[in-house]
Amino acid sequence: MDYTYYLANASLTLRLVEYLHSTFWLPVDFMTVIHQIDGWVVRVRLTDALDPLEAGNFRAFLNELGISFEPSVRVRMACWGLETGQSAVDVMRRYQIAVVSHGTPDSSEIEAFRQQFVQGLGYCPETLA
Repeated sequence: MDYTYYLANASLTLRLVEYLHSTFWLPVDFMTVIHQIDGWVVRVRLTDALDPLEAGNFRAFLNELGISFEPSVRVRMACWGLETGQSAVDVMRRYQIAVVSHGTPDSSEIEAFRQQFVQGLGYCPETLA
């Protein structure tokens, strides 16, 4: 089961990672995080389907953070490439997309991306707050 959402900033993305780490009943297979100029695309794949109550609770949490998102063909192809084992660097080159993280939900990769991006710009855009 896949959940693809659009989140406005890094803080919300980090909040989702914390939630996934603290929620033992969610069978997370992997999480993909892509940064775009105006926000973050987050895809969470679960290994098993949730029962209706758990699925509703998870969707409610995701809806508090962002909006359900139908990615463009380019983003879908990038996600497919990552899922089939292509390296993040190859996927970024091929699809011109900033892949921040793919695999086990990891806040350190998101934090490192945010710090490097802000350091390069010299200021912090709203999406990296």
